[in-house]
Amino acid sequence: MPRRNQHIQLLGRFVTLPHADSLNTAEEQRSREFGQTHFRPDIEGLRAVAVTAVVLFHAAVPGINGGYVGVDVFFVISGFLITGLLWREVSGSGTVRLRSFYGARARRLLPASATVGVVTMVASLFLLAPLRVPTVLYDGITSALYVGNYWFFLDNVNYFSDFLTPSPFLHYWSLGVEEQFYLVWAPLILGTAWAIRRVRRDKTRAIGASPRPYLVVLGLVAAASFALSMVITYVVPALAFFSLPTRAWQLAIGGLVALTSIHWQRLSPRAAAVAGWSGLGAIMLACLWFTSTTPFPGTAALLPTLGAVLVIGAGCATPSQGCGQFLSTPPMRAVGRISYSWYLWHWPVLVLAPAVLGHPLGLAERIIAALLAAVLAWVTLRYLENPLRFAPKLRNSPWRSLGLGALATATAVAAGLGLLKVVPTPVGHGAPATPVAFTAPAAVVPGSGMGDYDAAVRQAFAQVQTALAESVGPRPVPANLAPPLGNLSGEQRNFTYNGCLRTPYESGQPECAMGDVTSATTVALIGDSHAAMWTPAFQQIAAQRHWRLEMMAKEACPVMDVEVGGVFRRMIEDLQHCEQWRAEVMARLQAERPRLVVVSVWRGYGFDETMTGFKAYDTAWVESLTRLVRRLRDIGSQVLVLGPAASPHANVPICLSGNLGNAAACNPQRSTAVNESGIAAETAAAVAGGGQYADVSDLFCTTERCPVVVGNTLVYMDVSHVSIPYSRQLAPAIGTLTDRALAHA
Repeated sequence: MPRRNQHIQLLGRFVTLPHADSLNTAEEQRSREFGQTHFRPDIEGLRAVAVTAVVLFHAAVPGINGGYVGVDVFFVISGFLITGLLWREVSGSGTVRLRSFYGARARRLLPASATVGVVTMVASLFLLAPLRVPTVLYDGITSALYVGNYWFFLDNVNYFSDFLTPSPFLHYWSLGVEEQFYLVWAPLILGTAWAIRRVRRDKTRAIGASPRPYLVVLGLVAAASFALSMVITYVVPALAFFSLPTRAWQLAIGGLVALTSIHWQRLSPRAAAVAGWSGLGAIMLACLWFTSTTPFPGTAALLPTLGAVLVIGAGCATPSQGCGQFLSTPPMRAVGRISYSWYLWHWPVLVLAPAVLGHPLGLAERIIAALLAAVLAWVTLRYLENPLRFAPKLRNSPWRSLGLGALATATAVAAGLGLLKVVPTPVGHGAPATPVAFTAPAAVVPGSGMGDYDAAVRQAFAQVQTALAESVGPRPVPANLAPPLGNLSGEQRNFTYNGCLRTPYESGQPECAMGDVTSATTVALIGDSHAAMWTPAFQQIAAQRHWRLEMMAKEACPVMDVEVGGVFRRMIEDLQHCEQWRAEVMARLQAERPRLVVVSVWRGYGFDETMTGFKAYDTAWVESLTRLVRRLRDIGSQVLVLGPAASPHANVPICLSGNLGNAAACNPQRSTAVNESGIAAETAAAVAGGGQYADVSDLFCTTERCPVVVGNTLVYMDVSHVSIPYSRQLAPAIGTLTDRALAHA
């Protein structure tokens, strides 16, 4: 969703339709009307278009920014083929042989996906950073069980995020959608047939004589799913991207094409050619036009979906003419034949190849990696897929086919569980390092000029700069790293402060008083999780200065009144309660009138997270900051806006676990970690509102680099949040900033 960037998707849809000679005359006629019984070479070529789009997108080939729509094409293909297959069976016999249906799917899909999954898990154990391996293994296990799409959603995966090395199993989400589709689609068709029998008075009429009831059912599914997708795309975009309910409309539309194929067959050759080429053009347009910031699926998915409909529908009339002639060429069909295996292999090869080579892949290397995956796909097709797919003993026995699928799945799950037992715990290779200890400058005498406070700030920052300079060079991760890389879960649990940091879907803000709770001097720390990360520093400051500290913070909600655009704004607010939370915080501040309000927020909105509807540092953001500061000043409080901590744009603990011999390999450059122009704009905005702004970049970076380990202290606990120990160590420097803010007239 991104973004990696990556809208990762595809496959699992290769169904060979029954041969015509297996049908009686009546069945054969119905089959001609509702989905051809012969092999469709143009659909095999369409698979080639879809998989090539996805592979080129994942290989970051310039211009193919929307290649992720290949999965939408595959969903339509699946809906067309599976619905046609089921319709022919139910219209001829009145039922669906579920064992045969699921056995064929299991024999066709599960052994290859399990084999690639096991190889990927083993390779990940040896190639990826130790802290990354467990999450990848869990990804592999859930993918083997075909629930990876929901696992990735619950794990808050963002396809267009650069926070983590992408999971080599990320593309398995679409296989989960496919398998879930198979599970529900056959019972849906069978249930429709049962309902027809119940309501029809003439019990002798063939159950499938008319496709009309099935058209109604699939039409309702498509309409409900599309409406759901429209809403969820703007409210919980990851769920919309991953889930079957929000993707079912594309599968249902493919089914509608199968049920109306007799009407498509009546197209004239000219009309079919226009429809086919227009559809192929629509798919290509989506590949070239869409980007990682396109809200998806939503309405955007209509373009590739309807494009696939036109191509498939045109092929019902003239499969070997128009664009069908191009799609049926030997090269296109060759790519189509390996498309399933190519999809399985290409993503893990692209993700793991940098670990093998020791550096990020260039364009030429990414293309070579994709071609290598194609070779692996051919080997898999030749020596695994086809032998199992066409083995007589398996084809003739649904139970054996189901047993093969169950064995493949169980093997992959067992491999993942076994590998979890042998993942090493990362421990620093270096000698224990001396913890840094910053001391507070001499207290400024009350009533002194601002120059004395400025001098105290410079003195405190100079101590930190010295420690940063000593830590920036190459050195191994110290053995006494605090907190240890193997115990970060406890660190993250402490970060919530017993519910004081509200989650995105929690309403309200409990009273969270710290320090000297009876003090007449109240300091409020407000914002999102990037305000909460400064709580250890302010707890220490409040205890030393006998302040009452109030922490008010909510994840993913900037405390500024930034407008969330779009027609679904109210629904977003109903779920996340940001406006309600801001109003409650402002009411409490109005009532309590703290002497100082410290504001700190994440600046990744609109950059590292693209679906919020606003962007940090833009005009609306800066203007809203001025309004916030002015409003806080109007209640009589001094205001201090803390600038952003330097952002490493990578998960620091995971990076360190893969570079235990050289922590400096994870140090970002200051030029990429610090947004100088954004800080300048925010400084002007805070001053315009009557407050103060503190640029804290020098607490994290030298003039060139930003060390992620200072002394023996881990600076970041994830991709952007300051660790509790480092926040606490910076208390003297933060204390000088608050003293200066309180003294500001």
